[in-house]
Amino acid sequence: MRVLRYVTTAADAGRAVRSVVPRRFSLGTHEFRRLKAQGAILVGGQSVHAGRILREGETIELRLPDAGDASPSPGQPSPSQLSPGQPSPALPPSFLRYRDDDLLIVSKGAPLPTLPSAHQRADTLRDQVAAMLGVSGEALRYHPVNRLDKGTSGLLCIALHAHAQRLLAAQLHTGGFVREYLAVTEGVPAQSEGVIDAPIARAGQGARRRVAEGGQHAVTRYRVERVAGGRALVRLRLETGRTHQIRVHLAFIGCPVAGDYLYGRPLAELPGRFALHSAALTLRQPITGETVSVVEPLPDALAALLSSASQR
Repeated sequence: MRVLRYVTTAADAGRAVRSVVPRRFSLGTHEFRRLKAQGAILVGGQSVHAGRILREGETIELRLPDAGDASPSPGQPSPSQLSPGQPSPALPPSFLRYRDDDLLIVSKGAPLPTLPSAHQRADTLRDQVAAMLGVSGEALRYHPVNRLDKGTSGLLCIALHAHAQRLLAAQLHTGGFVREYLAVTEGVPAQSEGVIDAPIARAGQGARRRVAEGGQHAVTRYRVERVAGGRALVRLRLETGRTHQIRVHLAFIGCPVAGDYLYGRPLAELPGRFALHSAALTLRQPITGETVSVVEPLPDALAALLSSASQR
């Protein structure tokens, strides 16, 4: 269980819990009410009602539940028993990249959905995380912060409780939450680096998007890192977070992601996925404010596309 503490100041004296706690802990109204109903807001070690008037020097505690309600499997430590950044022994080393009391950073495989859907309810990243934490999927509190398409591999941040998710979500699309991707493209961009500033809109009723006037503002920065035959390895940084943004923008400049079955053409070498990889993630730890940076190398299957291109 994650416990957050705050000692009231003279500015808090005479104010009610309902006034001080949401402001000092950055809680939304729904989250505050849920924690209050669970008896998870304490003053001086005792659960209090929302109207309780505070005095200077009192200790307020928020007791945030772990990611799952169920107990860990025998022999597996709970999240609270692991020190910050310590990998879980229940998780293969190829999966977990960072762990503390508030968040996980994992390397998602591809093709693998981040969340269950009407088309695929099982065999998702959610199921893998539940197995790692030793809880049932139904009991898991699962809060992905950045989303990756099923066909995209690489780094993804998962908040372990709603409070962390709220704070991390506020960092998205700011300098506090930086995402870098690697893509192997069909074709080589005309410029070695640049900015694609092109609005993105829906293309019909399905999942497909397109660049269109009047669409949502979308900005992607890119730099070509390697050229092999008719393909390029491109590093990209998102300034906005539109659906399929990188895929749409690269197709717009005539260099679709290799294997992209929606905006280019599928490749037999990449069954069910395409050559887009979340390669680096930097964020501020939502509680401590410390910087967390993780790097994930390009998968062999994507690197092989450049080798095969150089031989053509």
